[in-house]
Parts: sequence; structure tokens; C-alpha cells
Amino acid sequence: MRIRPMHFADADAVLRIYQAGIDGGHASFESAAPSWAAFDASKLPDHRYVAVDDHDAVLGWVSVSRVSSRPVYAGVVEHSVYVDPAARRRGAGRALLDALIASTEAAGIWTIQSGIFPENTASLALHTNAGFRVLGVRERIGRHAMHGGWWRDVVFVERRSPHIA
Repeated sequence: MRIRPMHFADADAVLRIYQAGIDGGHASFESAAPSWAAFDASKLPDHRYVAVDDHDAVLGWVSVSRVSSRPVYAGVVEHSVYVDPAARRRGAGRALLDALIASTEAAGIWTIQSGIFPENTASLALHTNAGFRVLGVRERIGRHAMHGGWWRDVVFVERRSPHIA
């Protein structure tokens, strides 16, 4: 497995893996993966990576979005990381987070944040092991359309760079 920048040619695989995460019910409030145009427009181009196997098949992906257009928050991003269900427990998630951390720190980004459903214990463990900390639980923060509109809690995690003051 290796990590490389995400390319347009990866679009189908990236969106398929995203949809698989959505279908699992514990990865996103979304009910369907966006179009590639919408995905592409919402993610920062310099911080998108895929994990690929020896045949260049995409095993997972990571990307970031700005949390605000205000200059004071220029160093804060929200990330998403998704791994193909068939590729889980092979280190792709950690390798993707490590690549993201290196790239964001090199760009002067000091905080990576995300929200994770409490039921997604594998993601919570992955993030803890990658240096993220739990800031708290946002209770009943949103309704999950795919699951009857019931309210969901989200565990708010962040990683502050120890290298950017």
C-alpha cells in the first residue's frame, strides 16, 4: 500500500468508498455521496490523498475543507477519512491521517478537526492513536435522514499541531 495525491481519475472509487461509508450508517449525516464536481469544489486541493494497492486500486481517501472563510481561522480545517470496507484493518486509515497531518503542517495549518458518531468506535480509536483528542460530545447536533430522522450525537475531535505555535 502507498499514499499518493488524489486525482480526477480516482473520482469513481473515492465516491464509491464515500457511499459505502454513508450506507454503513455511522460515518456521515449525508444520505448520498455528492457529485464529483461538488466534492471537488468543497475540498482543499493540496490536502487530498488516496491509499492505493500495488495495482493502484483506491483503498481509502482523506481530504479537508475550510471551517471558515475568516482569516483568523485560516489554519483550521475539518477532515474526512474513509476506507473501503474490504480494506479495513490494514493500516490505510492511519497512513492517510499521517499523510494529511504532514501536508497540513507543512502548509501552516495548526488544527485538524472532525465530528465522529460515538458508535464509530473504530474511527474514534484511529483518531486517538493518530494524536487527536476528544473535546466533547455535541449532543443531538443533527438529524440523520437515512435513519428515520433521529437525532445523533457527534464526538468532536481535534489535533493541534505541536509544531505550529
